[in-house]
Amino acid sequence: MSNHQKEINSFMDLVTAKSPHEPEFLQAVKEVAETIIPYMEEHVKYKKYNILERMCEPERAITFRVPWIDDKGNYRINRGFRIQMNSAIGPYKGGLRFHPSVNLSILKFLAFEQVFKNGLTTLPLGGGKGGSDFDPKGKSEREIMMFCQSFMTELRKHIGASVDVPAGDIGVGGKEIGYLFGQYKRITGEYRGVLTGKGIEYGGSLVRTEATGYGVVYFSKEVLNRNNDELKGKICLVSGSGNVAQYTVEKLLDFDAKAITLSDSGGFIYDPEGIDREKLEFVKELKNKRRGRMSEYVEKYPSAEYHAGKTPWGVKADFAYPCATQNELNLEDAKELVKNGAKGVFEGANMPTTPDAVEYFREKKILYSPGKASNAGGVATSGLEMAQNSQRLHWSRDEVDNKLKQIMTQIHDNCVRHGKESDGYIDYVKGANIAGFVKVGDAMLDQGHV
Repeated sequence: MSNHQKEINSFMDLVTAKSPHEPEFLQAVKEVAETIIPYMEEHVKYKKYNILERMCEPERAITFRVPWIDDKGNYRINRGFRIQMNSAIGPYKGGLRFHPSVNLSILKFLAFEQVFKNGLTTLPLGGGKGGSDFDPKGKSEREIMMFCQSFMTELRKHIGASVDVPAGDIGVGGKEIGYLFGQYKRITGEYRGVLTGKGIEYGGSLVRTEATGYGVVYFSKEVLNRNNDELKGKICLVSGSGNVAQYTVEKLLDFDAKAITLSDSGGFIYDPEGIDREKLEFVKELKNKRRGRMSEYVEKYPSAEYHAGKTPWGVKADFAYPCATQNELNLEDAKELVKNGAKGVFEGANMPTTPDAVEYFREKKILYSPGKASNAGGVATSGLEMAQNSQRLHWSRDEVDNKLKQIMTQIHDNCVRHGKESDGYIDYVKGANIAGFVKVGDAMLDQGHV
């Protein structure tokens, strides 16, 4: 066993002892530690001041009760969370997730990833994450509003435009952000940019809804440009069917690529003719307004196939864009993708690829970008929304989109600078981890023992 591996194992033993029942968090920490600990051996100032260990401990982890009343008059209770992970380079920034799977481990993993992601954006944003185990599915508009108002009644004590600025995530779209913002304003009497993802009419930014999906495609385009390749004419697999997946497909169409799959928790659709703009509008209406299931796609478009209980990674394609949820793409999926000739995997979701699958892609020298790099467009545009709110300005769509492209290019360039191997291969995992770590770590060193 190498000295580096011993150091990594020793560090993980320490983190595991503090967080023994948090598998998602430990997975995220280990993925970072495997590249950062060897880097710290060469840059001893970070090791001397325990920078990585300090990054793994939230500055604040808040849990609270969220009481609300359903349409039948029943008193309901959910748990609310806000993990304020690191504020070395700016106010905490990260989404709110409403989903039954939400727990401390998942939110700590997301907040930890957010620290590195926000460090990569070049914007002054710290890392945080929050949410609740509340499930919006099947709830009435009134029930969702009642829950959001109760949630914000407690959360507002811990957030602020210069303290912590939450955004949306799974289960928290424009409607939920509106209810949350309305309650914050109602209680505090202040009209402030304390949330991002707001409606255009009350301080939101153009392109914010599209930003994560657009950003992952912009990032993949930079990767392909560097490898003398392009998206035009390429066949792409996209998982998920929510915001990120929808706008990944939309931007792929802009670059003349063809997406042939989408999915939800029930299974995936395979449309060999490609998901064109008309079909994409159907998916948006199905998922965003009717909250329907992807199985309905084949009823509308019979030439497509629906595969219940499966993921799309066995379909032959050039590139894959996992945009659904964590750990959706495992080692067997990775092997199937490579066997079928896939040349690149670009993450739109947070940690959608299992560690053994990531290692397989790196061994095979597949073009692979981790979510902390390629899906940073969402938080980057949230940062641009914050800037507009602070200046009481509203930028045009082209202004925001151009800034998003510039940020994704800068993120790519930073990953290349820190991830270039001796054989010319770019290890984007290593590059993203080190670039984010250096940005935040240097700020922590400058600010002392805090």
